[in-house]
Amino acid sequence: MLKKLTLLSATIITTYLLSLTISLLATAKTESVSSVAQITANYAVATYQDDMLNSLRALIKHNTVAKEGVSVNDNPAHIAFKAELKKQAQTLGFDYLDDGYVVIIGLGAQKERVGIITHGDVQPANPKKWQKSPFELDITSEPGRLIGRGTEDDKGPISTALYAMKAIKDKKLALNKRIELYIYMAEESDWEPLKAYIKTHDLPQTNITIDAEYPVVTAEKGYGTIKLVFNQQEKPTISPYVSEFSGGFFGSQIPEDASATIENANIVLLERLMRKALSYQGVSFDLELKDSTLTIKALGKSAHSSKPDEGVNAIPYLADLLSSTRWVNNGPGTLVNFINDNIGLGLTGEKFGNIAYQDDFMGPMTVSPTVIKQHDESIQLNINLRRPQGKSKQQLNDEIHQAVQNWNNKFDADVKELAHDIGDPFVQKDVPHINTLLAVFTHFTGIEDAKPIAIGGGTNSRLFPNAVSFGPSMPNAEYTGHSEHEFITMEQFVLNLKMYTAALVELAK
Repeated sequence: MLKKLTLLSATIITTYLLSLTISLLATAKTESVSSVAQITANYAVATYQDDMLNSLRALIKHNTVAKEGVSVNDNPAHIAFKAELKKQAQTLGFDYLDDGYVVIIGLGAQKERVGIITHGDVQPANPKKWQKSPFELDITSEPGRLIGRGTEDDKGPISTALYAMKAIKDKKLALNKRIELYIYMAEESDWEPLKAYIKTHDLPQTNITIDAEYPVVTAEKGYGTIKLVFNQQEKPTISPYVSEFSGGFFGSQIPEDASATIENANIVLLERLMRKALSYQGVSFDLELKDSTLTIKALGKSAHSSKPDEGVNAIPYLADLLSSTRWVNNGPGTLVNFINDNIGLGLTGEKFGNIAYQDDFMGPMTVSPTVIKQHDESIQLNINLRRPQGKSKQQLNDEIHQAVQNWNNKFDADVKELAHDIGDPFVQKDVPHINTLLAVFTHFTGIEDAKPIAIGGGTNSRLFPNAVSFGPSMPNAEYTGHSEHEFITMEQFVLNLKMYTAALVELAK
């Protein structure tokens, strides 16, 4: 009996030790957030919500949209914006360095450094689309939302980072690394000055970009543009023809507005198009026939072009409305035919020859017409690509060329190609602080099993060593950064302050 009990006890002890070992291994795999990071994050939220809001209010009022042909160093809006940054940084007790296109706000003097990468420029905004000025922080039109150009991309994150750093400074934490907030002034328009800066400057060893999504972004699709020119040709004298087609504001926005004009129109055509217009969801059409001129306006929904599924692209929807007619190849009519034949209402280029493809992690390439430029003798269509890994630049370029040439030959058209811009996808591997960021995200959101993700957008992460993106947008939430209704919720603004404070403590302590 004693022998049996001894064996049973040994079995119980062995089972317990095995269970304990498995538990310890699981704990080792999942990093936890330190108490000092938690305490500092709680302090930041309890102390600085109002100050963070006032910081954002002051930053948003500067219209830091790039002006063609004007350097950031000569743009009054950028100069004023940087003066505000300097004022805020010095008030909070940080050092400030203005290096032209790059501003650095720092805490500490340690040799090792942690970089927080942001940008201070914004995309254009159409004031007619906003309840208040896009350059005024609107907290009343939609309670709970902070509305304005830059609230999510990227002035909101700048304010959040400043007060995360301030909380850390207040707590007098013994950091092993200096914290540097990088604010680049031309992320939305021109990366060349940043590339030049990086060649001649020593960068932080550890970096996070706060210009994308949670949990952690380790892959970004390549940004590309297909550029096609439709030459104006002789116009018909009797039959209806498309005399004008326009739409799009800038390349990285899904356009919500498009318009077309049809000459030699009549009531029969008007009624047919009006009936068809009623069949669409998510887009509305306004049709007006005056004499024999029919004007049509389409209204969809703007979105970031890296997430075309979150918008309703007015350009292809308006072309689709007109798809019952094969229009004469006079320029605008050629463009309408081309869009219907090669793009349609799909988002991934399945109709565009053989260009469509996808990657298991990064997802499919997206293909979105975003800008139509009017020239004296032609119309230019820019089609935005967001391409994953899986095809070479040369292969994709060849497939685009073949598709255009096949279409030209089939329909006796004259569509010319300009030099297409085809950017490279980016994949970050073996970054040591990914698990730390995932732990912070899980701790403060309660979302378990968080894993790295890929996005369609492109950030400055790809230019900095050991850089990944960490917020500010939650997974599965609509990203409003390039839309005509940009906002961040107050709840998310505060949650970001918690997570950025804790992340910086963990990375710099």
